[in-house]
Amino acid sequence: MNKEIVEAVKNIKSAILKSQSQIALNGNRIQLSLYFGIGKYISENTRNNYWGTGAIENISSQLQKEMPGLRGFSTTNLKNMRTFFEEWNNELNRQSVTDDLQQSESEKISSELLVQTKKIEMHEFLSISFTHHIEIITKTKSFEERKFYIHQTFVQHWDSRTLKLKIKNDLFNNQHLIPNNFEKTISDDSQSIRAIHMFKDEYLLDFMNTEELTARFGDVNERVVENEIVANIRKFILTFGKDFSFISNQYRIEICGEEEFIDLLFFNRELNCLVAVELKMGKFKTAYLGQLNGYLQVLDDTVRKTHENQSIGIILCQDAKKDFVEYAIRDYTKPIGVATYKTLDEMPEKYRKVLPDLSEMRKLLGGEQK
Repeated sequence: MNKEIVEAVKNIKSAILKSQSQIALNGNRIQLSLYFGIGKYISENTRNNYWGTGAIENISSQLQKEMPGLRGFSTTNLKNMRTFFEEWNNELNRQSVTDDLQQSESEKISSELLVQTKKIEMHEFLSISFTHHIEIITKTKSFEERKFYIHQTFVQHWDSRTLKLKIKNDLFNNQHLIPNNFEKTISDDSQSIRAIHMFKDEYLLDFMNTEELTARFGDVNERVVENEIVANIRKFILTFGKDFSFISNQYRIEICGEEEFIDLLFFNRELNCLVAVELKMGKFKTAYLGQLNGYLQVLDDTVRKTHENQSIGIILCQDAKKDFVEYAIRDYTKPIGVATYKTLDEMPEKYRKVLPDLSEMRKLLGGEQK
């Protein structure tokens, strides 16, 4: 074994030993900083071929011999540490823990801690495992995408399997999906993913003009909106998504001698479940969640067939703050999503200009009632 490899093993081994006692106290921060330092050390000595061919394999093998039972320093993991350093080197700030200018090589490896940077929330970065980080940097390209998955892993407490599934389903490029609690309330992962992708966070009901409805009916309430949707149910289903079948509006359910009425009830063939939609004027309110959760309970107990999946509820309102909805919805036991809708008169002017007026639209759509 050449002297460069012997020296490299000695330096990495020393850095590992120094860091192990600190890892118990500082967890991921020390571990990730160590891996970053080792990655830097390996990168600087392999990219210029200073160590020669097969160096990383030899270093890993020798570390195992000198430190029996050592885990996490296989050839693959050492290469991952190099990737970890090279991918994040230009984005992260580092701070030396010593002022000694005459550091040994092993001290250089373990003497830097990753610290806060304006580019990324470091408490989130340092809270997720090295396994998560490698999954993110090897499966994504842009900084914004990586930042997104780090944040979601931290907030949602994703394990590595869940993270892998989210990246595979390209969650980053589907951020405009409906805020929901499907992951927590639908036990089957594939069904949960399908449900998340089935619904959007906003729907354009361009067949409906509230200015005209006000002229026709005076006060526009939820029942007026519901009736307008029912009158245009084909177009609503096309807007809502694929594989929906309309069952009824004001669908009656009864439990313990009490009756309730669901605004709109659908069945979705792909999800194989009932979908209850509650229409609300104005802003989202937390009270809507309890009401819909109760409706779903009754649907599952009295209406759902044995071969069907559990029912899903959608609140369709005019305004909702996504972060507030996600906070309010998280502890409910039934699958619920909250979406917003815009009508024709709420469309941006540049889009309204390219559409014919309402009378012309009716003619184009088959001479609907004037």
